[in-house]
Amino acid sequence: MTRALALAWLTTLVCGCSEPVDEKFEPASYERIVTLAPNLTELVFAVGAGAKLVGVSAWSDYPAEATDLPVVGDAFTVDQEQLALLNPDLLLVWESGTPAHTVDELRKAGYTVEQVRTRGLADIGMAMRQIGELAGESAEARAAAEKFRDELLSLREQNAGREPISVFYQVSARPLYTVNREHYISELIEICGGRNIFDDLADLAPAVSVEAVVDRNPEVMLASTDAGDDGFSEWQRWPAMSANLYGNLFLIPADEIARATPRLIVAGGALCLALQQARFNRDAFSE
Repeated sequence: MTRALALAWLTTLVCGCSEPVDEKFEPASYERIVTLAPNLTELVFAVGAGAKLVGVSAWSDYPAEATDLPVVGDAFTVDQEQLALLNPDLLLVWESGTPAHTVDELRKAGYTVEQVRTRGLADIGMAMRQIGELAGESAEARAAAEKFRDELLSLREQNAGREPISVFYQVSARPLYTVNREHYISELIEICGGRNIFDDLADLAPAVSVEAVVDRNPEVMLASTDAGDDGFSEWQRWPAMSANLYGNLFLIPADEIARATPRLIVAGGALCLALQQARFNRDAFSE
């Protein structure tokens, strides 16, 4: 999978042929689209192209209309028979989540496949524009991307100048995973005035040890509500860790934080509120 920078999907082709390039060429609009990741399903609806969706991946449950569509598989398997029945003219796959061998197999089977990158916050606007172009909804996609950008800017401005606070984000407890600085969750933490204690790691979603977390001594621990009420229970074995001392253990809405879509604005608002409460708790402990 490519790791090119934003807009890499609009690759400029260098050709040694003699035929002139038609600069007025515009890509055709696809009419029967299948998405192979829930966040891509949301993005198709976000740009006003939901009516062109004929199939989706498992767990595509937002918006509600997505639940009425045929399911063609999940992140690891694709129901080839169902896919053939749907006869899509475009498959959208998640660059960071759809296995490379799956993409290769689909292309070899004759399907048109477009990879969509959604690692960082800027990628989401890019993805909406990309999908809008493919689905013939460029104007609505551009408007949706600009709205998302403006809402992010507003969130940043609202939290400018906040006192720094160190944060550990727990993606899962067993095995223990977190995020690095390139992940959109880390970017939201930074927007809210926090500092991701593992922002220096190379992998987008690296595995870390319990000892490493304790050693970096975060002042706040975050996880999604999927972790449940006991999501931080194992960390109670280290009562001297700052997050435990301050009582700074917070759950962020799972549906909003888990997918790189415009709903991250909701997740970001909840995250910023959690960090502001964490600063209050820290200050109260220090008095």
